[in-house]
Amino acid sequence: MLSHKHEIFMEVARLLSFTKASQSLFISQSAISKQVKALEEYYKTGLFERLGNSVALTPAGKMLYEKMLLAKQLQNELYHEFKQLSENFSPQVNMVLGASTTISLYILPPVLSAYLQKNPNVQLTLKNRNSENILKALLDHELDLGIVEGISKVSNVTYTPFLTDDVIAVCSSRNPLKKMQLEVKDLYDIPLALRERGSGTLAVLEDALERKKIRLSELPIKIRLGGTEALKNFVRVDTCLSFLPRQAVLKELESGELVEVPIADLHVRRSFNFIQRKGTENNFPYKDFIQFTKRHYSKMA
Repeated sequence: MLSHKHEIFMEVARLLSFTKASQSLFISQSAISKQVKALEEYYKTGLFERLGNSVALTPAGKMLYEKMLLAKQLQNELYHEFKQLSENFSPQVNMVLGASTTISLYILPPVLSAYLQKNPNVQLTLKNRNSENILKALLDHELDLGIVEGISKVSNVTYTPFLTDDVIAVCSSRNPLKKMQLEVKDLYDIPLALRERGSGTLAVLEDALERKKIRLSELPIKIRLGGTEALKNFVRVDTCLSFLPRQAVLKELESGELVEVPIADLHVRRSFNFIQRKGTENNFPYKDFIQFTKRHYSKMA
């Protein structure tokens, strides 16, 4: 098992900041510095070079960080093998997840609660980012496991299907569009409010429109907003049409605040996938969490 000092070192090395590591680990900055200093005394060399408000890894620090990443993977493999031998084996582990807005806000909370009740020794951290940033964070070892929309062609990442969701056109209940039956060509004349670049929701919409020979760049996009909640709040009070995940607007559709606007022959469906760095597919607790989550939602289907 990795020592507490090494776990702290890895977080400082990952973030290249004592302050950010303190915030991430919920440990005082002085305690962080004390643990890193103890490691430097143990190895008889400096691990970080202090550069004003930031830090950089020394050659020794880089070597130690690379070895610790390998050690952590071996530790997870060992945990998995022991878990196979004994169901009672329940080590204290930390797992950092990354998921897009729809998954973070509307899909994961119930399953996280159920999973933690069954696995009290697992500590979870969930980071809400768009799909593009989740993939980058995974490759940078900032995340252990991600859930993204669609599949990017990245050779060193494994994709495991999770679930599907529709992206639908919606407008305010006060918008005259709510009574209209639209066709795809009508989008050339309707002001749109959409998500920011890098959003998985935007990517699947763009793909669906391209299949209809329509370029998103040719449409009257009035505003782009970062995040589903910001987009929902804007559309509630504006005359723009927007495209949002059905899972994200279920309550607003039920209350009548937002109205679904059918568009003939335009069907936008997206798939969510778990992503992992290749080589970690069978590691505990990643495999266990994926299986638990898929079972949880298959029972609800």
